[in-house]
Amino acid sequence: MARKHEVLHDVVIKFAGDSGDGMQLTGTQFTNNTALLGIDLSTFPDFPAEIRAPIGTLPGVSGFQLRFSSDRIFTPGDTCDVLVAMNAAALKTNLTALKKGGKIIANTDGFDTKNLRLANYPDGENPLENGSLDNYELIKIDVTKMTREALKDFAMGMKEKDRAKNMFVLGFLYFMYSRDMETTIHFLNDKFGKKPEIAESNIKALKAGYNYGDTTETFTTTYSVEKAKMEPGSYRSIMGNQAITYGLIAASQKSGLPLFLGSYPITPASDILHELAKYKNFGVRTFQAEDEIAAITSAIGAAYGGALGITTTSGPGMALKSEAMGLAVMLEIPLIICNIQRGGPSTGLPTKTEQSDLLQAYYGRNGECPMPVISASTPADCFDAAYEAVRISVQHMTPVILLSDGYIANGAEPWKFPTAEQLPPISVKFKTQLGDQEEKLQPYLRDEKLARPWAVPGTAGLEHRIGGLEKQNVTGNISYEPENHQLMVKIRQEKVDKIAEYIPLQKLDSGLSTGKILVIGWGSTYGAIKSAVAEIQAKGHAVSHAHLRYVRPFPKNLGDIIKNFETILIPEINNGQLVRIIRDVYFVDAKGYNKIMGIPISKTELVMKLEEMLST
Repeated sequence: MARKHEVLHDVVIKFAGDSGDGMQLTGTQFTNNTALLGIDLSTFPDFPAEIRAPIGTLPGVSGFQLRFSSDRIFTPGDTCDVLVAMNAAALKTNLTALKKGGKIIANTDGFDTKNLRLANYPDGENPLENGSLDNYELIKIDVTKMTREALKDFAMGMKEKDRAKNMFVLGFLYFMYSRDMETTIHFLNDKFGKKPEIAESNIKALKAGYNYGDTTETFTTTYSVEKAKMEPGSYRSIMGNQAITYGLIAASQKSGLPLFLGSYPITPASDILHELAKYKNFGVRTFQAEDEIAAITSAIGAAYGGALGITTTSGPGMALKSEAMGLAVMLEIPLIICNIQRGGPSTGLPTKTEQSDLLQAYYGRNGECPMPVISASTPADCFDAAYEAVRISVQHMTPVILLSDGYIANGAEPWKFPTAEQLPPISVKFKTQLGDQEEKLQPYLRDEKLARPWAVPGTAGLEHRIGGLEKQNVTGNISYEPENHQLMVKIRQEKVDKIAEYIPLQKLDSGLSTGKILVIGWGSTYGAIKSAVAEIQAKGHAVSHAHLRYVRPFPKNLGDIIKNFETILIPEINNGQLVRIIRDVYFVDAKGYNKIMGIPISKTELVMKLEEMLST
């Protein structure tokens, strides 16, 4: 059959089905295939909080959104061109995000009476049959039946055969978008090398889906997207938690410090523990503790012993770690606390994204307990943010909070990875002997950065004691003197503030240095802000964008930048946290744009907000 072929510039696909339908794996494989072709991409996985949500229900829908383009992109897209719906609940949950005229690839077996009832459709109503989808291009495939037919010669149960449905769909999409299947075939052989029947059945289903696309008359056009015009270099697809892992390992290698991770599993931070555990060849030690407190205190102990101490968690775990963070501040010891934020409070929305822990990072400890805060903006940026957090921590002798979130952690994008030679050095100075003016070690004798010496226990002549009680300045002896306590509180704050002298000045991401509106962002709002501001700038408006990596302390020139604009807009996935800090520090009437739905801010809604502000 003769088919047309179209070259597209930008495509958004949403894979959606029951949490057991393998949509995350399907999306990841299509993502990896896309990345190898040099096409720019951005992803947004979305899955239930329950390990196994009720089959066929709306809360049980698992999704994976992928945008790929021949142009540079910064978000996974506001609306979809293609929706893969493995059952009725998947269609109902995601239909509003599909463009009018978009394609629906529906597994008809997932629209039987039981599935329609579980998805809360009225009795007798089937959206595939009642004309409600006439504004879309509907491609109906009985994926379950065809997968079973393809695997009829395999001696496995029907349940095992049905697990290959996602590979049938993936093969069909590979044909639709003119892709090669070899990357996924290699993946399946590698993943199921010790279970050849499973590998072979998945490969057979994959090829069956591809061949179905080749022979069916269901659709008349195939598509492709050309390679993106990107800066030359070596790229790979990377997720945020992976990038944090590699950034920490790189910092360990460049600083010469052995890496120790003390962690307790928690969504969405657990992948950092899983990934770091693979790299014992780099001297990495990982410890899955019995609780959050043991996790952070083990990392503090490692740092006291001269290692790069790391702990990873999310908001509820941050609460449990807060007392130990105070200890690390009092000890003035290097420590990296990675907070991969999620929706809250309490258990909240474990698998949904939010930026709601900024005030917790700023103030969420007892006493005057200042700590630097670094924020990652994209999956690839997590590498640089983690690397910089380590540099600040070991060179300024302070614990550092690194903020990411579920959107960044599970999202993927192309990463132009650096060579070891391209990474800036991280110099570490251990104290190895007494100074000329010391008869014995003075644990709180400070350098020009107000950092105290890092003396490894066991070093001859440098015996000392540190702990959580207030210290006498310089000597480190326990002190309850009122004047000394005030002095130490001021010094600890000044040390954090002084870091501003050792970080880059703030730059505008886009736009002129003066104008009507400055949009200030932090963290995962980067892509939406960048895309929205670019659209507004193209219409001739004086709008600029600044995105913060250094959230505490702020870069020295941030206040000067703010003064050059009539209005400040701060979009956040919380109820208004950075906006309060900016108002407090710079005495500016900054405006907030807040979304607290467990999903990212979209480009479209930001464009509408900016247009509204420009019209007043």
